[in-house]
Amino acid sequence: MNWLVLAIALCFVPVFGYMIQSGMSWDEIHPALNAMINASCFVFLIAGRRSIARGREMLHKQCMMAALATSGIFLVSYVTRYMLSGTHRYAGEGWDRTLYLVILFSHMLLAMALVPQVLRSVYLGIKGQREKHRRLVKWAWPIWAYVSATGVVVYIMLYRL
Repeated sequence: MNWLVLAIALCFVPVFGYMIQSGMSWDEIHPALNAMINASCFVFLIAGRRSIARGREMLHKQCMMAALATSGIFLVSYVTRYMLSGTHRYAGEGWDRTLYLVILFSHMLLAMALVPQVLRSVYLGIKGQREKHRRLVKWAWPIWAYVSATGVVVYIMLYRL
């Protein structure tokens, strides 16, 4: 688990340093950080899924708790960014705008529905109620992975395209 955290940090630090040195404003850096947090969550989710498939229960637990922590950090950071700068409009028009809105709305709706599923999944996992945990994460894990990945896609489409 430590290697994964280190790898993510080794990616974050130079990118963050580049953003500061390039003269980006906080209004540009903050959304990029949120995207990196979402990407980190996705990495932890993949690592957690792979570790449980290989029978490495402790590593699975650590990765999933790291995914939960990064999701929580993202949520606080996103709400802070929203409070500071409000909503941002997609500049494109045509089919790409439609695609953006489909991705954005599916991301938002699934993110809202996901919160109680994730909290319940964590609770069941901690309490050792494995069968109930497995039944719930059969649905919750793919949704969580989708929400994390589409968070990065939304950032790219909104701020980089």
